[in-house]
Amino acid sequence: MSLVVPALRESVMTERRLAPLTALTTLARRPVRVDARTPVTRVSQPPSPAGRSRVVDNAVYSEGRRVATPETAAESREELAAGEDRLAWLGLYRPEPGELGELAELYDLPELAVEDAIKAHQRPKLERYGNTLFVVLKAARYLDAVEEVEFGELHLFLGADFAITVRHSESPDLSRVRRRLESEPALLAKGSEAVLYATLDAVVDGYRPVVDGLATDIDEIETEVFRGDPGVSRRIYELSQEVLEFQRASVPLTGILAAITAGFDKYGVDEELRSYLRDVADHVTQVNERAEAFRLQLRDILTVNATLVAQRQNEEIRELTEASIAQGEEVKKISAWAAILFAPTLVGTVYGMNFDEMPELGWQFGYPLALLLMLGVSLTLYLVFKRRDWI
Repeated sequence: MSLVVPALRESVMTERRLAPLTALTTLARRPVRVDARTPVTRVSQPPSPAGRSRVVDNAVYSEGRRVATPETAAESREELAAGEDRLAWLGLYRPEPGELGELAELYDLPELAVEDAIKAHQRPKLERYGNTLFVVLKAARYLDAVEEVEFGELHLFLGADFAITVRHSESPDLSRVRRRLESEPALLAKGSEAVLYATLDAVVDGYRPVVDGLATDIDEIETEVFRGDPGVSRRIYELSQEVLEFQRASVPLTGILAAITAGFDKYGVDEELRSYLRDVADHVTQVNERAEAFRLQLRDILTVNATLVAQRQNEEIRELTEASIAQGEEVKKISAWAAILFAPTLVGTVYGMNFDEMPELGWQFGYPLALLLMLGVSLTLYLVFKRRDWI
């Protein structure tokens, strides 16, 4: 394996391998470490709960062509010892700890890296442990039915004569990666470096539909914002979280590819692979630029939505205020006319009392005076309310 990270990281990783590790004590371990050219006693793999192995495909290649399809990892190790310049490529899907433990012994995998592969909750990274390169990638795919982005995790163990891929999600489809490389023996003959390139390329290609899906969602959100959809704020927040999660998957690839590129000359990477990896790096840059643009666009959309919401709230408050004022005006008018009509009623009520000893009852001008009094009071109240714009 010639792709490496800087020499400083090599020394750090060597120290890390010496550290004690308790998380792997329950793994199925083989009694002795097997050398690449030492005959191996065949040992059956620990069965999974479903009663079958989690190895999706297991093949040994020579000069880029499949020469064997072993049934077990131990058989793959035997096939490597059967000839020069062979490559064993094992693909696993959500394996059991026991299977990874066996592979750790057969291929001398670093325990810290195996622990990471078991936990399967890692950030994208590239680390070198002696002669083994460990790479963690985050795959993503866009689900049209629910308009969401689904993220998965992929681990690669790469050595001089082996490539082990551990997939914890449905994407990417590594069977397509394998078929592609098998259709190009000259590329696959370059070893585990070709597997790394093809896997990186598949992961990055899987980002393109995600970017297109996010762009469509953002366009729909912009329409909903100006349409006044009440649930758009929640959708903006959810989409912003998806974009951030997508950036956590794609942005670290820039550092991973930079570390690989830095080792081109030092480790004599094939010129064709160099150009392929540079092309992947260019695609990653484009993806990251669009993702950052999405993040900024969603931030602006959220600001615009907050402004529009505030405007709508102000408009509603203004309308409520105007309605309240109009109701107040109506109340004043009703109150004014009630007062005007109440005044004659008050006078008439006094004169309508059934008492004999009322001096006005025997006065001949009593009735006209009462009428004039009621009219005068009503007219006075009308003028007062009119002057105050109550009527």
